[in-house]
Order: sequence, then C-alpha cells, then structure tokens
Amino acid sequence: MPDTYKIAVITGERKIDIEERRIPEPKGSEVLVKISSCAICTLEQRMFSGVIKRYPFTGGHEASGTVAAVGEKVKNYKAGDKVSVRMLTSCGECYYCRSGHENQCVISFNANIHQGLNGPGGFSEYMLLDAKTLYKMADDLDLNHAALSEPLACCVHSVNNAGIELGNDVVVIGNGIMGAFHIQLARLRGARVIACEVDEERLQLAKKLGAHILINSKETNAIEKVKELTEGRGADVVFCTAAIPQLADDSIMMTGKTGRVVLYSSFPLDKPVELNVNKVHSSEINITGALNANTRDFLAATRLLSYKMIDPSALISEIVPFEKIEYAFERAIDPKTYRIIVSI
Repeated sequence: MPDTYKIAVITGERKIDIEERRIPEPKGSEVLVKISSCAICTLEQRMFSGVIKRYPFTGGHEASGTVAAVGEKVKNYKAGDKVSVRMLTSCGECYYCRSGHENQCVISFNANIHQGLNGPGGFSEYMLLDAKTLYKMADDLDLNHAALSEPLACCVHSVNNAGIELGNDVVVIGNGIMGAFHIQLARLRGARVIACEVDEERLQLAKKLGAHILINSKETNAIEKVKELTEGRGADVVFCTAAIPQLADDSIMMTGKTGRVVLYSSFPLDKPVELNVNKVHSSEINITGALNANTRDFLAATRLLSYKMIDPSALISEIVPFEKIEYAFERAIDPKTYRIIVSI
C-alpha cells in the first residue's frame, strides 16, 4: 500500500485540482476502503458547472470499492471485501433518526471525509469510513454496478413511499437514470408500467428495461392517454422524475381516485405549481415526495444489485479513468448521458 493517496477537488467552475493526503490507519470501528468506482451525480454536476458555487468541494457520494484494512473493533468486514458506501450522514440522535426517517436527519448533507476538505469525497483513491456506512456486495458483482447502489436506494425509497400493489397501473414520467430505476422497481412490484418521455431513444430503453406501454408526450396528450388506458380512472401511482413544474401538475391530473403521486425530483424554488385542492379532497389522492434513502432502502438496493435482480449496465454511459476526471465531468453534464463513472 502506498503512503499517500489522491483526492479530486472541485475548486471552481469547470476546474478540478488533485490533492494528496497521507493514507490513514483505521482504528476502532473505522474501515479503510480502496475506492474503485464513483459515479457523477447531479449535485457534483451542478458544482462543476457553477450552478452551485461552494468551493472547494470534494464530490462523490456514489462510490464502491474494496476493503483495504480494518480497525480492531470491526467484526463484519475484512480485507478484500467488496463494499458500497452510504455517504448520507445521520446523527442517530435527532427526532427523524429515532423515528426511522434517518434520510431526513438534520445533518444529512454535512460531510468532511478528508481532513480539511468539505464534501463526501468519493472521487479519491482511499476513504476512511465508519463500518456502519458500508454495505457488503457480492464477490462477483462489477464494482461499477455497485457504485450505483446509492441512486438505486433513493428510488427504492420512492417506490416504498408509493405503496405499489400487484396489478397497479404505474406511470413513470421522465426516463433518465432515476426514471429507469423506477421502471425496473415498479415492474418487480408487479405493476403495469407506463413510461412517459419526450425522447424516443429513452423510450426505447424504457421498453428494454421493462415498461409495458410507452407514451411520447411530445406527440400525445399524456393525461388523456393514461385515462384512456385505464378506462377513464387514471393511474394508481405516478412518479414524476423530471424537474419540470408543469409535469408535477400533470402527474396529479393523470392520477385516479385514491391514487398516489410521488414528486421525486427537486423542483426549481421560484416556480411554484398551482394545486387543485378540491380534486385532492374529493378523490383522496395522496401526494408525497421522496428524498434520499434510509438504511433499509440502501440495504435493499445492495441486495437487488448483488442478486442481479436489477441490471444497471444500460445506464452507465461511459467509464472514465481518474486521470481524466475533468473530461468525465464534461461528459456528465451532457443531458444525453445517464451516469458517467470515474474508475479509480
């Protein structure tokens, strides 16, 4: 093992520097992980492109790797184990943590894994982590797939919020990576899945991933089509995974009585949507959001990947070596890509 390791730090708009630190020795419940793969999420894309300016920032919270060494109190991990990392911090003490909603913890986004640097820090050669943040993966699982445990876990949380039942009509609006995961999960839950998207290539991928019905909402009125497909009732569940306020309104309008709407995306703060509250009242529609994943969701995601029940290979647009990380970010901000993974 070398004495030092490298960390990629976003230091400004479209600017990434590489810093070095000494490799720490794990103590107590700590585990040293050799990072293999880290995917570029929307948060890191916004930091890199300058939409969010919070520099310096060590991005990377969709990471996987191999255990390099463990502290003396670690019992369930050993050197060589493949692991996925849950980087969402939780204090374990606040009301939300203690009521089973640790994804809503009051310190959820506070992280400084690498000394003196802010951010989760997955774009690095090594990470020193508490054992409780790690999830063991199957020995034969591709670590590029394991890196997608976190986004899949967020979608597991969303699907759990929706309460899908066997035979439900489920609409997924938007077929980016999160929409694609929703399609696969809804299919596993025994739903008839209707994919709604304006991009024909993404619709065809949705079909490969298990969508039963495709609606090109650029060519067809999606609300009317969903009602036609459901004998006028509307959908049992609608997931809105595209961050367009009008689509949030469409989601509600295409939902039938007693249906569930999950607003998965983070919408622009300055563009509120009018709500027909009488429709919600009279039809008993449940409208909720879905933010991050709790530990139970993350465990489910790692099992789905390890058991090969979810195959994310079609959602990996490119795997880029760590040495070309700026190029990887340029690729990631291209809206045509799904996930770009940095191989470390």
